[in-house]
Amino acid sequence: MDDRIKRIYVPMTESGFYILFCLQTPQHGYGISQQVKQLTGGTVTIGAGTMYGTLSKMEQDGLIRFFSEENKRKLYLITELGQEVLALELKRIERLYINSKGVSVDA
Repeated sequence: MDDRIKRIYVPMTESGFYILFCLQTPQHGYGISQQVKQLTGGTVTIGAGTMYGTLSKMEQDGLIRFFSEENKRKLYLITELGQEVLALELKRIERLYINSKGVSVDA
C-alpha cells in the first residue's frame, strides 16, 4: 500500500469506514445504507451524496471494485487493498479503545 492511500484513508471517516466494512460482501449503495442503519441502531445514516461520492472515490483509488449489476443497481466488493486499509483502521480503533479503558466519560 502506498503512502498516498494511507494519508487519504487512515484515519477514516465514520461513513467511509462503514461503507468499506459493509463491502466485505457484494452490496449496492442502498443496501449499504440499510446495513449501516442496522449495525448502528439508526445512529449513523449515510446520505446519497456521501454514499455515491465515497463509492466513486474508493473505486477510483482501488479499495473497491464493481462486482455486478442487479436490478439496475451496481454491486461493489472490497479489494485486497481495501482489506488492508480496513485492517489498519480496525487496528487504529482497537488501539484507541484499549488506550481509553479506565477513562471515565460523562455523557
